[in-house]
Amino acid sequence: MTLSTVFTEMLGVRHPIALAPMGGSAGGALAAAVSRGGGFGILGGAYGDPEWLAREVPIVASTEGPWGVGFLTWGIDLAAVELALSYGPSAVMLSFGDPSPYVEHVRRAGALLILQVTDLEEARRAVDLGADVIVAQGTESGGHGAVRGRSTLPFVPTVVDLVAPVPVLAAGGIADGRGVAAALVLGAAGALIGTRFQATTEALVDPSITKAILEGRGEDTERSTVLDIARGSSWPSKYPARTLGHPYLDRWRGREAELAADPQALQDYQDDVARGAIPSQPVWAGEAVDLITDLPSAEDLVTAMATQAEDALTRAGRH
Repeated sequence: MTLSTVFTEMLGVRHPIALAPMGGSAGGALAAAVSRGGGFGILGGAYGDPEWLAREVPIVASTEGPWGVGFLTWGIDLAAVELALSYGPSAVMLSFGDPSPYVEHVRRAGALLILQVTDLEEARRAVDLGADVIVAQGTESGGHGAVRGRSTLPFVPTVVDLVAPVPVLAAGGIADGRGVAAALVLGAAGALIGTRFQATTEALVDPSITKAILEGRGEDTERSTVLDIARGSSWPSKYPARTLGHPYLDRWRGREAELAADPQALQDYQDDVARGAIPSQPVWAGEAVDLITDLPSAEDLVTAMATQAEDALTRAGRH
């Protein structure tokens, strides 16, 4: 069985598996490994830092397979998008914010436009803007998401029906081939996967982050704005983040406004990071973190997930 979909045909990849553009951690080596494995590697361009892009893009651009760049739409400007496009990515993915200022620039450069959505209003808007691929993100996902989002299982097919014939990638709570198979059964053309790829040999993460993910449990994850406030991040409050447990979550849960208004508390956070009392970054992790128990190469992981997805669909077809 070959898992050929509209997405694989559109991007020219073997497997309907894409790397979520996790800011900073999805660097050139990780994106390149995913592309070599037959998936679609997307760099985590985040806020469009020119130095980071100049360092990481050549690594993935040297691979033969197609690759893309993803940005946090609320935190970039046109210069960031134009810089990324100058490297010739196959696609640009935009998440969290209004993508309209950048659509025509992506289109004129000949790159495909991937838009991530967290609700049906955003999905309709993505269709109106001419998205080539739409990512439907469920609330099980690690990292940031909509404060009033919906679970992946009911959200994905609803988006699939709403935006047809635009292909949809399912995101949120997918960490193995069974999840990829489920996404296809729901009508998606593939899966966008984040947390699972953080626990690979190529991810740009501190070893402590890797260790936390390998030992983490889905029941220990929590969606909150506390850690963004504590670390002085300008993430919009409408996008809380799912992370593993953290001392500041326990200390400030339900007291977000008080935390934001307390300069000493914000300084305490920086001081605690500096002396190693807390991790330098929150551990972004989705609800499927229980399924992550090893540290493979991302190239091998893509192949293994594709095989597992094929096997799952074959088993389902026997019943």
